[in-house]
Amino acid sequence: MQSETSSKSEISFEDFKAQVLSDYKLAVTSRECSLLGRREVLTGKAKFGIFGDGKEVPQLAWAKVFENGDFRSGYYRDQTFMMAIGALNIQQFFAGLYATTDIDQEPSSAGRQMGGHFATHSLKDDGTWKNLTEQKNSSADISPTAGQMPRLLGLAQASKIYRNVEGIDSENFSKNGNEIAWGTIGNASTSEGLFWETINAAGVLQVPMVMNVWDDEYGISVHAKHQTTKQNISEVLKGFQRDKGENNGYEIFVVNGWDYPALIETYEKANKIAREEHIPVLIHVQQLTQPQGHSTSGSHERYKSEERLQWEREHDCNIKMREWMIETNIATDEELQDIEKDIKKQVRDGKKAAWEAHTAPVKNKLQDVIPVLQRVAESSQNKNFILQLKNELQGNKEPLKRDILVASRKALRFLRGEESPARQELLNFIEKYTEEVRPQYSSHLYSSSEFNALKIEAIAPSYDDNTEEVDGRLVLRENFDKIFGKYPETLIFGEDTGEIGDVNQGLEGLQEKYGELRIADTGIREATILGQGIGMAMRGLRPIAEIQYLDYLLYALQIMSDDLATLQYRTRGKQKAPLIIRTRGHRLEGIWHSGSPMGGILHLIRGIHVLVPRNMTKAAGFYNTLLESDEPALIVESLNGYRLKEKMPNNLGEFKTPLGVVETMNEGDDITLVSYGSTLRLVEQAARELQEVGISAEVIDVQSLLPFDLNKDIVKSVEKTSRLLVIDEDVPGGASAYIMQKIMEEQDAWRYLDSKPQTLTAKDHRPAYGTDGDYFSKPSVEDIFEKVYDIMHESNPAQFPQLK
Repeated sequence: MQSETSSKSEISFEDFKAQVLSDYKLAVTSRECSLLGRREVLTGKAKFGIFGDGKEVPQLAWAKVFENGDFRSGYYRDQTFMMAIGALNIQQFFAGLYATTDIDQEPSSAGRQMGGHFATHSLKDDGTWKNLTEQKNSSADISPTAGQMPRLLGLAQASKIYRNVEGIDSENFSKNGNEIAWGTIGNASTSEGLFWETINAAGVLQVPMVMNVWDDEYGISVHAKHQTTKQNISEVLKGFQRDKGENNGYEIFVVNGWDYPALIETYEKANKIAREEHIPVLIHVQQLTQPQGHSTSGSHERYKSEERLQWEREHDCNIKMREWMIETNIATDEELQDIEKDIKKQVRDGKKAAWEAHTAPVKNKLQDVIPVLQRVAESSQNKNFILQLKNELQGNKEPLKRDILVASRKALRFLRGEESPARQELLNFIEKYTEEVRPQYSSHLYSSSEFNALKIEAIAPSYDDNTEEVDGRLVLRENFDKIFGKYPETLIFGEDTGEIGDVNQGLEGLQEKYGELRIADTGIREATILGQGIGMAMRGLRPIAEIQYLDYLLYALQIMSDDLATLQYRTRGKQKAPLIIRTRGHRLEGIWHSGSPMGGILHLIRGIHVLVPRNMTKAAGFYNTLLESDEPALIVESLNGYRLKEKMPNNLGEFKTPLGVVETMNEGDDITLVSYGSTLRLVEQAARELQEVGISAEVIDVQSLLPFDLNKDIVKSVEKTSRLLVIDEDVPGGASAYIMQKIMEEQDAWRYLDSKPQTLTAKDHRPAYGTDGDYFSKPSVEDIFEKVYDIMHESNPAQFPQLK
């Protein structure tokens, strides 16, 4: 090891020794943080702990080859690596454990995620990009096992795009595509489908991705024999090994996690292959341990034999590194004992500093509220009850923010019917403190930058006097052509997206014009299609990920919900992925092509805009709007609208459909009908037929479900008509219930109603196949007509006699 490293780097033994000692200090520091962190959980100062003990040494070797511009997409065991790249210190580690809400003290998530979930800052305070090539980057972790895998694929693919596509402004994002995306996962989590889908896709795409598998033989309490065929992931993946012929694949390495010299050598080889050749690499790091078990929720002594526990004690990577250092005369036992003693003190001091910084704001606020409660008590006939609340709060040695508000709000109950300056002072305190604290837990669900999609000014499509009507798909195609010509960083990919120009020819001919990397076909693998988009968007590209049909979005819904939708929120605005997800739905036929599981989608992906254009011009306008914003969105095109005729705008690529704005399609006086997508055409037909029997229906197109009617135009309509019917093709209680809640509760439309507000939805089951299946499963024109007529009959039976 000495001669090999010396010859490569031309450093002296003393310099080499200093590097090893520095690594060991980091390993010990990380381990002490894990040990003390567990104690902090058990004493109640922290809620839960999951730590990286037992994985220290391989992460030190990895950190040596991790360069500026590289990205990590990992899981919750990588604290040593984060320390080694300078992205985590002792105090920040404990701030994460305590859920400190100050982003400067807890830079990974400002207390929004449990400890062990790490992120670096990709964005400046104004939401613009930092130069990612000048820093080491970690994409924000998520807890769901293997959920980090699809994003990893996109992070790696971005390097391939930057290396091979000309014209992109890559100054902040890439240096000729030389960056590697590094993944980590526990051996048990390789059982997840997302792992396999990502591994396969990376092999197909040939992207610079290095996958680290930390193998300690267990997944929580379950042994590897129940997790993996042959109990060995690298053995199973041998078929992915590239060969000397024409078959691309992976380079696969297997190394023991306690062997410091071998780890250094392995990571140097993996780094060279991935960085220079853009070959994916898998490093199976075996014989690791987990000294404290899976987490603070249990003890590994319950499921490991004494023989296994003894083996783990002997093969602990820190202990093995220590033994190797003594054997090779890098350090003596006494020197290492002195180092370990000093580090224990550093960790205790860092923990203490983190706790003091965490509790100081609450204790300071406590000094503000105690005198207020005292004054309230003195002025109230319920003095003793309020004093009891005050004394309990004052005696709390470790108060939380909530404790202050609990005592204050309970005190308010004892002031019912009383008026005093002190009462008003308490009210003011509660309101001000709530306004101060609540954003610490709820801000940044959406972008707070100047590029927020709601700030993009609407531009209407314009037309020539002799504008011809064409198939709606052609409006989309011509608009996409303008987009790809205008923005070199845009690309679109999905099943059948490339060569045939998508199943509805909305991209016809564009692959030939812009190339296979920008207009690309993918395998049938929806989760990693989403992951490609997330990762590339995190690196400054503007991807459009196409999911062929809305129902297939369910394959990727976990990624959308747990990763993309939460990204800005869980980093408190320090990372973003402005991915556009393109799909098609509405009024499809068949159980698995019904095209309308909107309720589930709406409730699972808060943080992503959900847009439901009624035609292709509206859809094209949404694409134009979103490409000027920095937020993710789902656009659901109407499948049965591609062949319907629309006028061709003359300002393609420029007109913009606003988000959160409804459109009145037909004005009326008797009832407000609210719908969206393809069902809207049935509503319009029903409105025409209702007009024939003297019912004037106002028809409103929602257009945007998330956000919803920001101008509160629907309530203005209800104020005029006094009646409301929401028509939707989703199941009862789905998107219709969401729409009704928005109108009734947020817009207070109940004040203007003369009739009960109602919904008309699809049946509970999924639609049966065929035209008749659609007719009997989802609202028809006749259903809409009769529902409206019944509402009017109840209101005025003389004018509208019973229909049936």
